[in-house]
Amino acid sequence: MKPADLCKASSAWFGQGRGLFSDVVISSRIRLARNAAGFAFVPCLGADEKQTVLDTFKTALLGIELEGEIFFIDVAQVSPVERELLVERHLITRRQANGQGPRGVIVAYGEAFAAMINEEDHLRMQVLAPGLDLHSCWERINRIDDKIEAQVRYAFDRRYGYMTACPTNLGTGIRVSVMLHLPALKMTGQIEKVLAAARDCDLAVRGLFGEGTEAIGDLFQLSNQVTLGVSEARVVDDFVTRIVPKIAAYELEARKALLAERPQTLDDKIQRALGVLRNACLVSSQEALFLLSNVRLGVNLGRIEKLDLATVNELFMLTQPAHLQLRAGRMLDAEQRDSLRAQILRSRLCVN
Repeated sequence: MKPADLCKASSAWFGQGRGLFSDVVISSRIRLARNAAGFAFVPCLGADEKQTVLDTFKTALLGIELEGEIFFIDVAQVSPVERELLVERHLITRRQANGQGPRGVIVAYGEAFAAMINEEDHLRMQVLAPGLDLHSCWERINRIDDKIEAQVRYAFDRRYGYMTACPTNLGTGIRVSVMLHLPALKMTGQIEKVLAAARDCDLAVRGLFGEGTEAIGDLFQLSNQVTLGVSEARVVDDFVTRIVPKIAAYELEARKALLAERPQTLDDKIQRALGVLRNACLVSSQEALFLLSNVRLGVNLGRIEKLDLATVNELFMLTQPAHLQLRAGRMLDAEQRDSLRAQILRSRLCVN
């Protein structure tokens, strides 16, 4: 499979609009960072050593049962726009896209599992699911990790745990994260208070595409920062039983308050967004995310009929720049992308 084949539909974990707290929690993800014993970390590896690491983990991953068909993408060999597509689909990071030398990613069909080889660490694998479903993500990635460790000896210290290139991943090497849609907290001016409280609890808050990105479209990624001295199960349980339900409750209360106290303001914002998306001839990437956020809120609150959550979720991803260009089969300038994006939005959102 080629990266271009992925752009025809949204990832199963992102676009389905189902799962626990799916009106607030778009997706769950668990990532593990691992390194092979006997090798320096990626920034200190030469091209030949990077190739050896790539071959080692590629062989191990393609040789184990991963509950479905998987394929390998050579990130070093694909085009820049194909690398950007992989970033937009959350299969690789921008760091790996812009890296040098041998590197690749293993992807399962449906994209619920992906494993970057030679990013910051030798191996960074992730399991994703729609809604709040971190326990199943952890069970699956733990099984996969055990299968790989049976073939490849990891760099591990009895005192410090799994050795990683960045000290913030030392120990368990786990990153637990959820993607949240928090438009009502933003509209009621409570978002900064909630996010500040999350940071005080040693949680990282990022935008749609991870580190260094803004929360455009009211989409926030919330993840743990502590990996040393705490078990994987404890981190997962904290997210499932304490952190995410509390934030989701704040968002749902804010939505109720808007409906009770400012229904006309709310409806105006929702219907204006839908009207622009259904009629505009040019829509920028940032404008699409902003307007789709309001439409998604309208669907969740029952203020928009005959439009399902899965369609709106899917449009967040399918209207990104690389998706548009690979769909068109050629490079597009900004105005051409804005035109194609508007065309796709009109065709998907105009319901008779």
